[in-house]
Amino acid sequence: MSDTAITEGEAPFAVSTAGKPCKTWYKVVGSLDSGTRPLVAVHGGPGTPHRYLLSLVDLYTKHGIPVVFYDQLGNGNSTHLPEKIGDAEFWTEKLFLDELENLLKFLGIESDYDLLGQSWGGMLASRHASLQPAGLKRLVLASAPASMALFEQSTTHLRTLLPANVAQTLSEHEAAGTTQSPEYQKAARVFYGRHVCRIKPVESIPLDVLDAFQWIEKDPTVYFTMNGPSEFHTTGTLKSWSMLDDASKIVVPTLLLNGAYDEASDATVYPFFERISGPVRWVTLSESSHTAHWEERDRFMELVAGFLKSDVSALGGRGAIQKSAHAA
Repeated sequence: MSDTAITEGEAPFAVSTAGKPCKTWYKVVGSLDSGTRPLVAVHGGPGTPHRYLLSLVDLYTKHGIPVVFYDQLGNGNSTHLPEKIGDAEFWTEKLFLDELENLLKFLGIESDYDLLGQSWGGMLASRHASLQPAGLKRLVLASAPASMALFEQSTTHLRTLLPANVAQTLSEHEAAGTTQSPEYQKAARVFYGRHVCRIKPVESIPLDVLDAFQWIEKDPTVYFTMNGPSEFHTTGTLKSWSMLDDASKIVVPTLLLNGAYDEASDATVYPFFERISGPVRWVTLSESSHTAHWEERDRFMELVAGFLKSDVSALGGRGAIQKSAHAA
């Protein structure tokens, strides 16, 4: 990215219950004054900062779409509040909705922007879209479940496909409350290697991905409080999260993406496909799990860029849908 225009900064974010000043760190790749509508990338976790989404720079370098990355509060380069670990009243969906709105206004793009949310970021982006903000024009939900209940059903099923000794280790440590043990973490990595990132060998996994995931260990505050000890054992405040009643309030053109081996399986994505009121297209990438933006990087970027640049009339009218299963 040496020849790419990059701007970094911090947006002040006032949180009355934080007990200290807070800032949201951001990076803009490209120019917000280029005349091309920017894409705001919302990272997942919650608790995994923006770096694992950096492959999205391709949308600018190859397709000319400015991309805004940011770290949510408690993540990466933004303000950390480890003293708030376990504080369910502080770490709420509304906190992050307010933060996103604050960033859009700070950057001056609240009247015209697109949004891509991945995993938890997609959950957050879907809620944002359901509030029907006037400036949101296109929505991309990548590996985002429509409810945590469906996600838990999906991961429970996928666990039955693991080697028996691995599944047993996971269950025993969860029952004993020893999910921080090396044995549990080693068993969890077997699941992650099948359903989170399938890049092989492991040494080939991009450092940006590894670094972002390591942040969960560096500061587990947000992940532990909102999610729990692992991707498939949800004990935090998101356990009852759902968009099932509000998906119909999404009226902007929407692209749904997931992988054939994704922990966010088809069953977790289908309610979005079925209930979103605006035009919606759904593509499942055949060689990917939860990080298709790395596993099938070129295809992922082509799909997103094509969608963001397409004419609205080509997407169909309100409620028009298209499913492209296991696209190569």
